[in-house]
Amino acid sequence: MDNLIPIVNKLQDAFTSLGVHMQLDLPQIAVVGGQSAGKSSVLENFVGKDFLPRGSGIVTRRPLILQLINGITEYGEFLHCKGKKFSSFDEIRKEIEDETDRVTGSNKGISNIPINLRVYSPYVLNLTLIDLPGLTKVAIGDQPVDIEQQIKQMIFQFIRKETCLILAVTPANTDLANSDALKLAKEVDPQGVRTIGVITKLDLMDEGTDARDILENKLLPLRRGYIGVVNRSQKDIEGRKDIHQALAAERKFFLSHPSYRHMADRLGTPYLQRVLNQQLTNHIRDTLPGLRDKLQKQMLTLEKEVEEFKHFQPGDASIKTKAMLQMIQQLQSDFERTIEGSGSALVNTNELSGGAKINRIFHERLRFEIVKMACDEKELRREISFAIRNIHGIRVGLFTPDMAFEAIVKRQIALLKEPVIKCVDLVVQELSVVVRMCTDKMNRYPRLREETERIITTHVRQREQRCKEQILLLIDFELAYMNTNHEDFIGFANAQNKSENANKTGTRQLGNQVIRKGHMVIQNLGIMKGGSRPYWFVLTSESISWYKDEDEKEKKFMLPLDGLKLRDIEQGFMSMSRRVTFALFSPDGRNVYKDYKQLELSCETVEDVESWKASFLRAGVYPEKQETQENGDEEGQEQKSANEESSTDPQLERQVETIRNLVDSYMKIVTKTTRDMVPKAIMMLIINNAKDFINGELLAHLYASGDQAQMMEESAESATRREEMLRMYRACKDALQIIGDVSVATVSSPLPPPVKNDWLPSGLENPGLSPPSPGGPRKPAPTAQGSLGGRNPPLPPATGRPAPAIPSRPGGGAPPLPGGRPGGALPPPLLPSRR
Repeated sequence: MDNLIPIVNKLQDAFTSLGVHMQLDLPQIAVVGGQSAGKSSVLENFVGKDFLPRGSGIVTRRPLILQLINGITEYGEFLHCKGKKFSSFDEIRKEIEDETDRVTGSNKGISNIPINLRVYSPYVLNLTLIDLPGLTKVAIGDQPVDIEQQIKQMIFQFIRKETCLILAVTPANTDLANSDALKLAKEVDPQGVRTIGVITKLDLMDEGTDARDILENKLLPLRRGYIGVVNRSQKDIEGRKDIHQALAAERKFFLSHPSYRHMADRLGTPYLQRVLNQQLTNHIRDTLPGLRDKLQKQMLTLEKEVEEFKHFQPGDASIKTKAMLQMIQQLQSDFERTIEGSGSALVNTNELSGGAKINRIFHERLRFEIVKMACDEKELRREISFAIRNIHGIRVGLFTPDMAFEAIVKRQIALLKEPVIKCVDLVVQELSVVVRMCTDKMNRYPRLREETERIITTHVRQREQRCKEQILLLIDFELAYMNTNHEDFIGFANAQNKSENANKTGTRQLGNQVIRKGHMVIQNLGIMKGGSRPYWFVLTSESISWYKDEDEKEKKFMLPLDGLKLRDIEQGFMSMSRRVTFALFSPDGRNVYKDYKQLELSCETVEDVESWKASFLRAGVYPEKQETQENGDEEGQEQKSANEESSTDPQLERQVETIRNLVDSYMKIVTKTTRDMVPKAIMMLIINNAKDFINGELLAHLYASGDQAQMMEESAESATRREEMLRMYRACKDALQIIGDVSVATVSSPLPPPVKNDWLPSGLENPGLSPPSPGGPRKPAPTAQGSLGGRNPPLPPATGRPAPAIPSRPGGGAPPLPGGRPGGALPPPLLPSRR
């Protein structure tokens, strides 16, 4: 039982000697109290020496972890001065002051970094205590304005742990109800299970007053009770009064004081030291099982991580060669899984990556880039018109020239080069990300990782250039020959019939296919009518519909496109909106939407509006004719006359529509072939080739690149991490071995029961807090009452409240039975009375 505190000290040594900071809360006692409450004096009385800093104001400015160890010789040791023994306690005080100033400065600053001091002495019992700064209200010197809050947070950092007992120090010459120490303890220990009360300065109370009710645990009772002590006065400290003489004077004070003499054996510094030793020992024994569980869990976690480090020899060439081969094999496996996909636990759940992202580039991004490449419908029709007239020359063309079709198609096919090259660039960029991600596991050997990335990236870049050449060759194939006999090509007759039908109906028949979807805002509707908010629009070849959101479940309206035109809306000078607006309207002046002559739609950018206009052109909704100003230049007049001519020549319009249908049909064939062949070419020439290179040639390139020993040099961070992991593993192992030496059959005294039912929020209804009080009310046997005669005082009146328990003694348990008492039920405990 007496060895439990040294065992915890050994655990502390097992961690601190190896420089390991583990998240384990070791059992200890924290000394809490207001400024100048006498905390430091209590600790000095335990040691029997003056060794703590003295002065006015806040003196303890860093937590002091004090380990008292019973030994033959008397000396001290600091954790930050390993191996140095301080035999003079004046030197210990000086070292505490210097170490405090080193971190906090010399002008009353504070810090939560603890100072570890171990004191060996034949006059101490084994204890581990933490002296914390006293609570202060006003900042002085370099202290921050919120000094009180900072000190509270520092104290809570220690006393909030369930493994920490709280020694609440309160001076007797202040009101106990205003005690800072009890207030802080109550916040973290509302049931009073971990709090021990200490009353200091009993000799400084006003004449005619005493702390008897407090010490008898009647006023603000605690589960573990109160213990009174008398410290040296400031005059005694300045006069260097010997602590052993002060302890004798303390004993004499309690024996001679009429209010304390009946409990003198339960008061004083020696008794406090014995009680703390016993309660800390019991507390350690209670917390060791949980500590063992935490250590075992941490040990299991560490075992998996240090398995590869246990037998590691940094200078062994064979181990380095083996590690290199293992990493290259791991790289091959990771690259394969990342590209082909797998059910690995390392799957990215935040974004698309690897093969999934490349698949998206193939089937979504390439398609998007090709669609985005398509020129404006109005511009395309203008080019077709110019091509037809230039081919006819001075003559009036009676037939639609096929050379115009070929010229326009070649121009459109040449535009495909940019999106396919961009697709290759995106795939190569993603492959570089995959290579970096797969080489992350080589961080332990930075030169190996750097060389591996360089070799793979260089190979991929070489294959990228060849792939681009092959893909551009595919485009050149398309440019070389126009296969107008293709089975999917509509041919001249079908295109002409289609244009005639379009002229008759006024619309271009595409079937009721969806042309575009996206968000737009209806600009000319008020907020109360549902405007000025984004809707989800779906444009088809026959109508435009808008929905509440992308789910397309709640349709707001469907507007047919027959006879509608487009016009741009200029924003007024006073307009606050920065959105770009265009409108759908009917040339004959009829209402388009409800009571509105036009439907104004807006997008965020000009590019979005132009893209929507092109989509409307595909659906047969054309812009209104823009009239030039009368004072325009000659070029504007020429353009106007050209537009008028094109609009007034029905034969040219039919020819333009025919060529447009032919171009549209043939470009569908070309883009379909391109979307199919480009991913295949990239897969064969880049991705599959990169996999083959990593599996077959990477290792040979690494061996040929230079000195393998230099390449396999471990990084400083990895070496530090390896040593840290091994230290933690050994510390856990040593700690478990130390705890394993503890006899689980050790008998300890039980936790004192609550003194009152109203002290706990739930009274005694919670059976998990403590066993029933041995001094609680019981029904005495009639024979037992009769046998006691008049030797006992009368029983207290039954008020439904159990009598207060006597503060716990070192031996624990109830007082011995008087002789001659028959076996059976115990009467209530004796109440202390004044003599």
